[in-house]
Amino acid sequence: MSDTPGKQQNTAAFYGQAVASFAVAMAATAIGIYQLSADAWVRGFLAVAVLYLVTSAFTLAKVVRDRQDGAAAPAYTPFEKH
Repeated sequence: MSDTPGKQQNTAAFYGQAVASFAVAMAATAIGIYQLSADAWVRGFLAVAVLYLVTSAFTLAKVVRDRQDGAAAPAYTPFEKH
């Protein structure tokens, strides 16, 4: 028996909920920016700021996940004898 834990998988319902939540949040933000009574350049600035925030949040999540995966897995050494 192996002591290595298996990779935990999310359920389809959890994945669907996460995608739906993200879509609703982005749509609500886009509608809010579009309906904002401000000049076009202000709405454009806010839209770009939201997109920057989203992409940096995805990058941060990936970096954190990669660091956790790296800490859990032993280092690969191709020439080490076992």
